[in-house]
Amino acid sequence: MKGVFCRVLVIISCSLLLGSCGYQMVGKETHVPEGMKALAVPTFQNQTYEPGIEILFTRAFLREFIQDRRVRVVDRSEADSVLEGVIRYYYVAAVSFDRSGLATEYQATVTVDLTLRKGTGEVIWQEKNLSETRWYRVSSNNAATSEQNKNAAVAQVGILVAERLRNRFFSNF
Repeated sequence: MKGVFCRVLVIISCSLLLGSCGYQMVGKETHVPEGMKALAVPTFQNQTYEPGIEILFTRAFLREFIQDRRVRVVDRSEADSVLEGVIRYYYVAAVSFDRSGLATEYQATVTVDLTLRKGTGEVIWQEKNLSETRWYRVSSNNAATSEQNKNAAVAQVGILVAERLRNRFFSNF
């Protein structure tokens, strides 16, 4: 009898706890400054020696804001705000080796500075040293595959930084 009473008490307690949990729709509320309706994302500046990295990052940020749809992504001439990015640091290091000592995996690290400005040029928000790292495999007998894997890893870094920024942008600006 005592065991049944305990089970009933646990079930009631769990029901009360679960029933009192508050849920709300995510993504409806936005903390973007008032009046910001149209955003431009010009091509990022590349201050590294890695050619084309600015294209991968710019694409990732454009895709993230276009898919989100809370702010229209437009040309700079139509924008009331501009998100500027500067790729400050790009580093690749071997992290895994085969028995003969050849690298089989590398890690790519990219660091970016971001600035959100009003159309007038006034800085609304700035974040320096946003960084992500991704690993990728290389092939000793296929340089093209190794290069594709590196580009995919760098693109993934851009996507992760863009997602992180979008979450900050709309959640706790």
